[in-house]
Amino acid sequence: MIEVFWAFLKLGLSSFGGPTAHIGYFRTEFVTRRRWLDDAAFAERLALAQFLPGPASSQLGFAIGWHRAGPGGALAAFLGFTLPSATLMAAAGLWAVQLAPEGATAGALAGLKLVALAVVASAIWAMSRALCPDLPRRALAGLACVALLIWPVAALQIGVIALASLFGALSPWFARPIASPAPPMYETQARPLAMILLVMCACLALAPLAHAYLSSGALVFGGGHVVLPLLREALGARIDAESFLAGYGLAQAMPGPLFAFASYLGALEKGALGALIATAAIFAPGFALYALALPLWSRICARSAARGAVSAANAAVVGILAATWLAQLLPSGLVSGRHLAISAGLLALAFAPRVPPVGLVVLGTGLGAALL
Repeated sequence: MIEVFWAFLKLGLSSFGGPTAHIGYFRTEFVTRRRWLDDAAFAERLALAQFLPGPASSQLGFAIGWHRAGPGGALAAFLGFTLPSATLMAAAGLWAVQLAPEGATAGALAGLKLVALAVVASAIWAMSRALCPDLPRRALAGLACVALLIWPVAALQIGVIALASLFGALSPWFARPIASPAPPMYETQARPLAMILLVMCACLALAPLAHAYLSSGALVFGGGHVVLPLLREALGARIDAESFLAGYGLAQAMPGPLFAFASYLGALEKGALGALIATAAIFAPGFALYALALPLWSRICARSAARGAVSAANAAVVGILAATWLAQLLPSGLVSGRHLAISAGLLALAFAPRVPPVGLVVLGTGLGAALL
């Protein structure tokens, strides 16, 4: 558990760029460097996170911690990854901080976006080589990418993965797995953990403050950015628009999960206790659903008849990530000639061996502060 906590704490301090970038950081750290799991196991857990509501990157981290050290590892992963950003966002809410980045600060933030561009590109390339080794899988990934580029709707991600799974289950092309099935995921401990999380949700529901965060955490599909309109509608007049948008802008500059925005809003409403309640309430529903689904997912992956569906879903996930990179991240590297030059340099380093993401973060921040 301690090993898991420190590994995720390092990422919680350095993983800038939002949910898609987090997936790239996770793969680099836990598949490539630490070898806690292989690409197939990583993609299976990522596919499940895409299926379920909640913070996808945090759910993926939850599953990786579970894979490494059981339910305690899942909790350690969540705490390590979330504490830095949640603490900073809660402090901002307590002090009613409203930032308007300019000068070198704005440049550094722009550099961090370019780091995310490089990290995600490297991860997508590596995952495509591992999970799309033949023409049928490459074609499926391409179709998923095109579909999301034409219709950039978060809910469509679920439909794409579902259709890919159905096609893979029915097609002999996907029947043979490209890697060994993922190892068991502490199935006997899944139900108690899920029950604990559901009881936590029920207890939180007794606090009126938590209702907006519980409903948003249970309904959001497609990552942290999608939670913005849900929270704005759920909170109504409780938070003024200026403070709400200032906190959301600050959250963009933080490492770790974007759902830590709830820590800021809770602190604005009810201080430190409000930050704690809001943070727990927005994450708990997604983790409860994930804990309920993990054992079933593991058993499905172990059956030869279902491996085609999982293999096809993995290919679709690669396409979804590629579409997100093209539509959301790539434009940040095409703003100006300087952006393009920094992006090209960071991309080259991201594909070079033995260049850690933390090094890219430091370099991208410095170049952005100096040049942008």
